[in-house]
Amino acid sequence: MAHKTNAVRLLDQMGIAYRLREYTVDPEDLAAETVAAKIGLPSEQVFKTLVARGDRNGICMAAIPGNAELDLKALAEASGDRKIQLAPVKELQSLTGYIGGGVTALAGKKAYPVYADETIERFEVISISAGIRGMQILLAPADYLTVTKATVAPLAHSKL
Repeated sequence: MAHKTNAVRLLDQMGIAYRLREYTVDPEDLAAETVAAKIGLPSEQVFKTLVARGDRNGICMAAIPGNAELDLKALAEASGDRKIQLAPVKELQSLTGYIGGGVTALAGKKAYPVYADETIERFEVISISAGIRGMQILLAPADYLTVTKATVAPLAHSKL
């Protein structure tokens, strides 16, 4: 059985049903599409968590489908910022406690505002990082939104 991450412990504490899926990590390819293929889900059902910094409200997180790109203008609008940019990968661990490829909005160092792309509500089950590379949590979108207190907004656009 996979070892329990802080994200998994949080779900246990809250009594939320989930399943874990482990996969082999390629440090050279942490793309959500690759993770989706390894765990057997379509990439639009695997949500990646991005960390961004706004000019007015500071750090926030955005959960978007693995096959999409974050629309920074849409995130700025949702978060009440004028400008927003992705946090540098080298800052992820100090901001969240998680490393790139393992960032999750659950049980991080600090509770940042979370914004989830509106497509999250299309699925019965979504997959998110369990807080480490090589493990994903499968859970109901409504449960994810409850735990993260996420605001749902149109945040993503298709990759070109």
